[in-house]
Amino acid sequence: MNSNQCSFCGSKRSEVEMLVSGNEGFICENCIEQAHAIVKENANAKIAPAADKVEDLKKPKEIKKFLDQYVIGQDQAKKQLSIAVYNHYKRLLHAQDENREVEIEKSNIIMIGETGTGKTLLAKSIAKELNVPFCIVDATILTEAGYVGEDVESILSRLLQVADFDVEKAEKGIVFIDEIDKIARKSDNPSITRDVSGEGVQQGLLKLLEGSIVNVPPQGGRKHPDQKYIQVNTQNILFIAGGAFDGIKDIIEKRLNKHSIGFSAEKLSKNEEEEYILKQINAIDLRKFGLIPELLGRFPIVTYLDKLSKETMIRIMKEPKNSIVKQFVELFKMDGVELKFTDEAIDKIVDETIDKGLGARGLRGTTEKVLEDYMFNIAAKKKVVLTLNDVKVS
Repeated sequence: MNSNQCSFCGSKRSEVEMLVSGNEGFICENCIEQAHAIVKENANAKIAPAADKVEDLKKPKEIKKFLDQYVIGQDQAKKQLSIAVYNHYKRLLHAQDENREVEIEKSNIIMIGETGTGKTLLAKSIAKELNVPFCIVDATILTEAGYVGEDVESILSRLLQVADFDVEKAEKGIVFIDEIDKIARKSDNPSITRDVSGEGVQQGLLKLLEGSIVNVPPQGGRKHPDQKYIQVNTQNILFIAGGAFDGIKDIIEKRLNKHSIGFSAEKLSKNEEEEYILKQINAIDLRKFGLIPELLGRFPIVTYLDKLSKETMIRIMKEPKNSIVKQFVELFKMDGVELKFTDEAIDKIVDETIDKGLGARGLRGTTEKVLEDYMFNIAAKKKVVLTLNDVKVS
């Protein structure tokens, strides 16, 4: 450690006005100013100032157009999500109007779709476009108050962290609750044991979703008497929930068969029939699955994500801004290696992934396995062309 020069830019003590000492080095006033500018720029980039009037807001079509760059297909879900986010912004602007006569309520959304259909990707993609704090939380870690796990209020801890603990910003944010189906009521039958990670969590979520002032532990986790809390009003926080709801198809099928005689006799292919069934989903089916009516009442919008076809999976491999193919081409390019995928190779990777039943999420794992040896011997070739014969996945 040289006490006569800046550890960052190397300027000597005689060349600067001051050197501030730290544990492992020194920093001059110029580097301090530069670092401060970077921190400020990043903070502003994270949450840009919200628009002051409706004309400045991005319209639903513009939001959907942005989502199209990252998510292939799922037009209905993207459309409903874009409308919900746009209306959320309008609601925030309306709340600032002191002369308002009508109180606009928020429309929380619940997204249903098999694993790997793009629920979390939709949430992550829209987060890039938003100018309000946005966070993704997992419902599986939540339990009823007093049990091992986390309190429902810890959901808001993450939102506060994203908003740099600015309560006013956090109170205008959007929260995506993933794996909402994992807190379904375990059984319709009364039991002597408590359903602490199912119905107990649903009951706890009610006050958050409806809109109330909640005591939030700043670091998340469990609440305890000596802890300092931050009070957050959830009235203007939009909640989007997503889940796979494995087995809900059978529930819908039973309801449809009761109401439409000869439904199964319609001449539909297996995929068309499955798609038709799942598009009929409504709150009755979600209640049968195990979500309590009070919770469903706070999620007025229910949308379904289509099962991915082979053609869609091939498009997912190639088209999005951050597609699997583009990511690996970029990785190889960093080592000066040109990587090319033939259409036959992509076709086979998609087939292998479909066989595993992992949805689009499995595409990366299959591609990693296929390119494993090439990545291990990265310096061996300057050009790699992946053909059908190269795709061998055990």
